[in-house]
Amino acid sequence: MTRCRHPGLVGLILVLLVILAGTGRAAADELKPGYLELTQTAPLSWRLVWKAPLKAGLAGVATPDLPPDCVITAPHSALVGVVVATEETVTCTRPLTGRQIGLAGLESTVSDVLVRIAPIGQPVQAARLTAAETHVTVREKPDRLNVARTYFVLGVEHILTGYDHLLFVVSLVLLLRTGWRIAKTVTSFTLAHSITLAGASLGFLGLPRPPVESTIALSIIFLAVEIVKSDGVHLRWSERYPWAVAFGFGLLHGFGFAGALAEIGLPPGETPAALLTFNLGVEAGQLIIVAVTLGLVAAVRHLAPRQVPRATVAAGYVIGGLSSAWFIARTFV
Repeated sequence: MTRCRHPGLVGLILVLLVILAGTGRAAADELKPGYLELTQTAPLSWRLVWKAPLKAGLAGVATPDLPPDCVITAPHSALVGVVVATEETVTCTRPLTGRQIGLAGLESTVSDVLVRIAPIGQPVQAARLTAAETHVTVREKPDRLNVARTYFVLGVEHILTGYDHLLFVVSLVLLLRTGWRIAKTVTSFTLAHSITLAGASLGFLGLPRPPVESTIALSIIFLAVEIVKSDGVHLRWSERYPWAVAFGFGLLHGFGFAGALAEIGLPPGETPAALLTFNLGVEAGQLIIVAVTLGLVAAVRHLAPRQVPRATVAAGYVIGGLSSAWFIARTFV
């Protein structure tokens, strides 16, 4: 048996995968951002909607912070799924233009919040609040591309921090190896999840979230098994028709994306733009994952070419073990 000349490199890849496993959560498709919306109903009146996901640690910690002359009336809160949704009527003595609105208490959290401000007869203003930037100024002339930029970034962040989708794309790269086959397969995956993401987000399609999450974990287990059993000579069905596998599983992953997006909602009036740019952000994130994975594989091939099969199989076992743990947690816990 040939000994590894660069055991540290193979070990590094395994350590990175284990770190990823440790940071991943059992629940799939969780979007951390809360959602704060101000919709103008009269010159000095607004409808305020505040959605605080329970798992983001925002509920009961971060609260809407408005100028002191604004009075909140008719507050109503309800638990909708995993989100605490509050709706209030806000009346101010002068316009909000040029003044700040935001969230008190956000600085003590690690979550982000999407903000949508919709004045009468004006373009919608969108922004993203963080612990370091808890307030935003209401502009007189909002940028029409605000919503698009905000949801694009949200899509990129979701695929890069949605560990199940991330590992699915990594598994496709490890299984297929070559750039052109990977490109066609990832395109098929994108097309499929775009269909169900749009259909589910617009209310035309729907599946219960728990079985979707469990099946997404199973899709990663399937690819992990294919990686381990692949010998590079006798092509398995998944290697002969990878686009079909990616398309089928992509339909399920699209429901996962839609479930995540539903936690914060799509902005009324800008739904097509938000949905399109969120999906484009997901696609951009996928391309980043493909590029990084191909770069790691190329590094192993250059530094320790004889260890590529061994490192690939080891990665398959780690991915399979992690996705199996997810499947058990999502199905039985």
